[in-house]
This record gives sequence, C-alpha cells and structure tokens, in this order.
Amino acid sequence: MSLGDPAGIGPEVLVRALADEQVRGVARWRVLGVGSAMHKAAELVGVEPCWWRVPRGSELLETTRSHDVTLVDYEENGEAIVLPRGPSKRGGELSFRFVEDAIAMARRPADNPLHADGIVTGPISKEAWALAGRGKYPGHTELLATRFGAKRHGMMFVSDHLRVILVTAHIPLMEVQHALTIGRIVDTIDLGAEACRSLGIEHPRIAVCGLNPHAGEGGILGDEDQRLIAPAVELARRSGVDASGPFPADTIFREAMPRAGSGGRPARYDLVVAMYHDQGLIPVKLLFRDEAVNVTVGLGAVRTSPDHGTAFDIVGRGVADPGSMRSAMLLAARMAVSRAARRAAH
Repeated sequence: MSLGDPAGIGPEVLVRALADEQVRGVARWRVLGVGSAMHKAAELVGVEPCWWRVPRGSELLETTRSHDVTLVDYEENGEAIVLPRGPSKRGGELSFRFVEDAIAMARRPADNPLHADGIVTGPISKEAWALAGRGKYPGHTELLATRFGAKRHGMMFVSDHLRVILVTAHIPLMEVQHALTIGRIVDTIDLGAEACRSLGIEHPRIAVCGLNPHAGEGGILGDEDQRLIAPAVELARRSGVDASGPFPADTIFREAMPRAGSGGRPARYDLVVAMYHDQGLIPVKLLFRDEAVNVTVGLGAVRTSPDHGTAFDIVGRGVADPGSMRSAMLLAARMAVSRAARRAAH
C-alpha cells in the first residue's frame, strides 16, 4: 500500500480502515509511508496504532510476513517529516516514491519475501507530482501502465451497484474526439469484460455510451457514434462479448443500476463503458463517492485505489470518510485471491 500524499487525507482514511478487524484480517498489509503522518492521523481519530514499524531499507522488512500490518517508514533517523498543507515538491516526491517502490514489490517473483500480491494506492496530488518533476505522468494509471509495460490498460470504477470503465481518462476534453478509435474502444470493452469476470461475473452484459448528446441522434449531432462506437460494439459482439450501444449517456447509467425496493428489478447491464473521464465519473462520484473503488485493468497485476483525491481542505478535521479506502483494500484482497485461483486452475 502506498500512503499517498502525506499532507492529504490518505493517512487518516488508511488508519481508520486498518482499525476495522475485517480489513486487517483479509491480507497482510505493507504500508509504504511516513510514520509521523500515520501516528498523527491515528491520534486525531482516536485509533490505536496497529502496525509494526520498519525503516525503509532495513533487512527486517524481509521478516514482516508474520505481522498483519507493517509500516515501511520513509522518515530518516527518526526525524518527523513536516509538510505544508496543500501540494508541495516534497509531498509529491514522497508519494511518487511510495508508488514506485510498491510497483517494484508487485513485480518481484512470488517466492520473494518482498513480493506483493497487489497494490492499493492512497490519493496523490497531480500538482505535487509536477512540482517534484514527475509531471510526465498525469496520475497513477499512466505510471503503472508504463512500469508494467501494459499495452492495453484502462481505468475502471467498481461499487456494489455500478461499474464504469473509461475509454479515455486524463486528457483534455477537446482532445477526446481525436483520441477515440475503433480499436481503442474495442480494447476497453474487452478489458472491462475481463475485469468483470475477475469479479465473479462470468457473462457480463456491457452497455457502451455514445460520445455526443443522444448518441449523435443518427448523425445530426455528430458522426462519431456511428462512425467509431457502433463498429467497435459490433466487433466486440463478434468476439463473443455481450456488448450493446452506443446509448445516450444521460440515461444509460440508470439501466446499469438495480432498482431500489423489494419489487425493484436487477440491473440490466453489469458495466458501462464511458468515452471520457467526466462522462463516467460524475454518476460514480455523485452516487457512490464513499464506496467506489478505482481499479486499473490490463496490468497483469492487481491495483485498486479510493475514488477520491487528497482533500487538502479537510485535513486535520477528523471528518474524512474511510469508506472508499476500506472498499479498495477489501477489493484488492478479493481480486488477488481470484487471480491466484485462476492461475492455479490453468
């Protein structure tokens, strides 16, 4: 686990999540972070520290498998790291290093004592990464894809009631139409179907959003829906994926959620494919902000993250909701077990 930016709410939501016995019990957690930030957050929210501290680089790290939670502390010589509230160069460099080291552990052989079966990343500040000279990567997803050499990858959001995957993610809105290709859309549909299967949905039903209002209204409001998206859906169907669309994005998300109440019907679709960041993320964060999980698909490794940011404005108030972090940790453990079972079966 990478702590995220130490000046953000990452430490607070993490210590709250670790206070849950269910979370602690599903895996052995190795937290890459800053000891003073963790202890300060624990004191703030009234949580008893439950981790065994090991300095980064210590040989003791190889013996931590007997502990439920190990904190790999990046503070040197026991000196507390003090950061300003908000994005900073040092906060960006630390949070970047946490992720780099987590990736290195996930890439180690399974029999290596430092191997990690999955990665859970705390919230980072993209501005802080830029201040630290790491602006080449707009976020976790791009860094992870580069380090794992993933030619096809995607950003997917998972909650108990809605799942969404993005065709394009961290690019300006004006560039979306130029980034969309039939192949990229097909790849995203395929990655989403595979991710659903890893979650136990063997035959996922997938709804694909249109790009334009009313999915182009037959070409009146733009031709991308018929020229790019419809052919991609057809190719996905020919490959055996149960995909449909393009659908108007302002209505399709309702069909991918179960209706409330005892007489409500189940969701018609198991996954929605959105063409760009806000098209997919607005419904997720509006309805399931404190429980949705960001999953990077296509890496060949498990990676999850809470669906919120650093929230510098509420740091120190003790009000950060740990729901999404808790869900990210539980889902990472579940996916790691599922992945191991599939490997064993083959």
